[in-house]
Amino acid sequence: MLMAVDIQRGLDPVQLARDCGIEPDPWQAKLLEQRPKRCLMLCSRQSGKTEVAIHLGLWTCLYEPASLVLIVSPSQRQSQETFRRLLIAHSKLKGVPELQQESALRATFGNGSRCLALPGSERTTRGYAGVSLLIIDEACRVEDTLLAALRPTMATVDGSLIALSTPFGKRGWFYESWIAGDPSWTRIDIPASKCPRLTKAFLDDERRELGAMRFSEEYELAWLEPDESVFPTAMIEKAFTHEIRPLWS
Repeated sequence: MLMAVDIQRGLDPVQLARDCGIEPDPWQAKLLEQRPKRCLMLCSRQSGKTEVAIHLGLWTCLYEPASLVLIVSPSQRQSQETFRRLLIAHSKLKGVPELQQESALRATFGNGSRCLALPGSERTTRGYAGVSLLIIDEACRVEDTLLAALRPTMATVDGSLIALSTPFGKRGWFYESWIAGDPSWTRIDIPASKCPRLTKAFLDDERRELGAMRFSEEYELAWLEPDESVFPTAMIEKAFTHEIRPLWS
């Protein structure tokens, strides 16, 4: 019986999530089924973006033996919390590789897979290799230099990259990747209106507390101008043109 369940989980990550007590929303189920190689998740607060990343990470640890999953976010606390939730999900499963070693920041599974939680610092992320899945939480707040340091870690195994975030101004690698239209990225946008767990009453309270501008960023996925910008991006873009007549012929 357990073997049949294990095979089903290995073929269908959605079943793995369900066995952990999670019924994925349709967009989460689709993402779990697809397991895209490169994915940008632009999602509202409390929409379930971290939950789906956790189960992608757990599935990789359990069903890709000897894999390495890295969880990175701007702070150690954030990475550790996501890592903790992954271990909680693992504890709800029977018939899967058990934990051989466990600490607050890393775990080794019986099949040789490892999962590590790291802070968003270039100094602490260099030196890793063979990364099967890289999860970058609050990716809009992660520096461009960190991504440059992390991308080579996936090279030898053709690893996957999942970046999830709410917007944080028109700046940085996540924003540039989102607007660039590169087809190698799978893009998923989930505003609060698409999350069945966020009630109208809650969102109305949040709008009053945060104000319209901050609410639009946190819950409606608006790309706002960075606070430190003297001039809006649109104004700067209008100041340049590619239609320049030559000074001489």
